[in-house]
Amino acid sequence: MSKALVEKILRAREQRVEVGGRAYTIRRPTDADALALRDSTALEVVSRHVVGWSVREADLVPGGSDAEVPFSAEVWAAWLPDQPDLWEPLATAIFDAYAAHVKAREDAAKN
Repeated sequence: MSKALVEKILRAREQRVEVGGRAYTIRRPTDADALALRDSTALEVVSRHVVGWSVREADLVPGGSDAEVPFSAEVWAAWLPDQPDLWEPLATAIFDAYAAHVKAREDAAKN
């Protein structure tokens, strides 16, 4: 039961974003994460808070197939450092998701 509940908690912080013609699943940082991210680079933020994607093998390697590639943190970590065009837009989406969370919490406290 607790594992299923943890999965629900994590999924509640996720959303899909489109960048560069591909879909990525980002996970909003927690308040504790946000503190740790204050001095992080965009690459570090994106490395930690992208948890899914919709990409083909051909998107990842020249000559790759059109087969969809399941998300893997290991593959993400190997591929991402050579994709600087993704860092800022994905980091911005992650920080925007956190800002929206903070605003929603503040708005709820006012009511």
